[in-house]
Amino acid sequence: MYRTNTCGELRLQDAGKQVTLAGWVQRTRKMGGMTFVDLRDRYGITQIVFDESKDADLCARANKLGREFCVQVKGEVSERESKNSKIPTGDIEILASELNILSESITPPFTIEDNSDGGDDIRMKYRYLDLRRMPVRKNMELRHRMTILIRNFLDSKQFIEVETPILIGSTPEGARDFVVPSRMNPGQFYALPQSPQTLKQLLMVSGFDRYFQIAKCFRDEDLRADRQPEFTQIDCEMSFVDQDDVIDLFEDMARHLFKEVRGVELPAKLTQMSWHEAMRRFGSDKPDLRFGMELVELMDTLKKGTFAVFDQAQYIGGICVPGCAAYTRKQLDQLTDFVKSQQVGAKGLVYVKYNEDGTVKSSIDKFYTPEDWAVLKEKMGANDGDLVLILSGDNANKTRVQLCALRLEMAERLGLRDKNRFECLWIVDFPLFEWSDEEQRLMATHHPFTMPNPDDIPLLDEYPEKVRAKAYDFVCNGIEVGGGSLRIHDGKLQEKMFKILGFTPEKAMAQFGFLINAFKYGAPPHAGLAFGLDRFVSIMAGLDSIRDCIAFPKNNSGRDVMLDAPGFLDPKQLEELQLKLDLKEE
Repeated sequence: MYRTNTCGELRLQDAGKQVTLAGWVQRTRKMGGMTFVDLRDRYGITQIVFDESKDADLCARANKLGREFCVQVKGEVSERESKNSKIPTGDIEILASELNILSESITPPFTIEDNSDGGDDIRMKYRYLDLRRMPVRKNMELRHRMTILIRNFLDSKQFIEVETPILIGSTPEGARDFVVPSRMNPGQFYALPQSPQTLKQLLMVSGFDRYFQIAKCFRDEDLRADRQPEFTQIDCEMSFVDQDDVIDLFEDMARHLFKEVRGVELPAKLTQMSWHEAMRRFGSDKPDLRFGMELVELMDTLKKGTFAVFDQAQYIGGICVPGCAAYTRKQLDQLTDFVKSQQVGAKGLVYVKYNEDGTVKSSIDKFYTPEDWAVLKEKMGANDGDLVLILSGDNANKTRVQLCALRLEMAERLGLRDKNRFECLWIVDFPLFEWSDEEQRLMATHHPFTMPNPDDIPLLDEYPEKVRAKAYDFVCNGIEVGGGSLRIHDGKLQEKMFKILGFTPEKAMAQFGFLINAFKYGAPPHAGLAFGLDRFVSIMAGLDSIRDCIAFPKNNSGRDVMLDAPGFLDPKQLEELQLKLDLKEE
């Protein structure tokens, strides 16, 4: 056999045993007549000792080992004189009696260690080497463990796992599809699923009652740290349930995962916050509750007819930053540049310092009286030593979003976003529709199959923008981890939804006829939810990017730099597909 034990397994009680290990050389060190080799596999690192006085030829061979050579070593487990408390095998070493080189390695482009000297691009290009590093491997092991826990939990709740197709029809409502040309049907295309949404609804019509899938999904959209063109969903659907049933079950699943993976006890009942309240208090539908600095509306406080910028604004709001009145002009200028950046888009920033000595200093001192600052101080809940930061604008929600960005930036600067603390909640009562400037029409906030709040159905004809959705998002530490909704199962209500969204009956039938027809055969009330597995794992691992918990991720341009994909097709392939390219020159 290639090995009797792994490199992370042996302990002091194994001293005296004859063992065989196999793995990769992490580093070698020569000290006098001794050569020490750190041998690594998936399970850990074990120190191997080659003694020149006992076998000069064997030691000479060991001296020729390079980094990442794949080798097999036989020898005796011995207690180390100089122990290493930083690794589990640090009390022992192997006194080598035999060395077999299984495969040589050229010098790797970066060090395969916990703290590598490789940048993101080089590590992505040689991802198979990056995966040898212990931190990356632990992320993948965490992902595996979470997947097993999820499957077992859902199985215990009578869910059945069903695989849905990867090649489906295009439904352009929403994000852009990835499309796949069909050779056997010239001029026609499949699409890769953005979600198994309609298929899991059909499973409910089929009577499957409770479905789940660890589903691959695809969206051709601009990328961020928490987005990839292909991603994995914990996709679920249930029949004969209401919103509370879904929230209760998946809150239990989240509670189970946090306890098993991180040893964290979530509250017995998570907070539910309406979309409107979240926007008012935090400027975000995924608020980070690990710290305060809530948004405070200041229209009545600062509209005094003395400062034109505020007097003309449709919204004025601020945040109180504790203990930051000592911020320097340079630091305040940096914050001003931040809010005026393309990323945030504000026109400027106003500050008010409530100094420790009781004095007040502001960038708009001359427009307000000491009494005005006292009223503002009380409204903001500020104390001496605090800094108040204020933004204004023509659109309330847009300005709130800008204030949210400023709030998060300040929390980052002050170290308030502790990755070992978890604050979870549900956001509910989303607007059913949102206005699209690009399309110049109402769009479904989630998707066209979301159930309106029954209390708001009378508003659909004249005031659709006021209708709330029976939808819910699971948010943790300012990240939307999952979301779902009750689905429309009434054909007439679905027709009305399509009409409001600008679908003609013909267009609705062309795109969703299969679902519309299925609903004619006794569709049950049903609802669903999908968690982003990549995001969930990254939160549990305390990562800044989901890329670090995906085995082979794409970069920020959507490219796989390891496989050099996407790439051009051979002309013969294009001919078989009856496709011609008309590329625009850049």
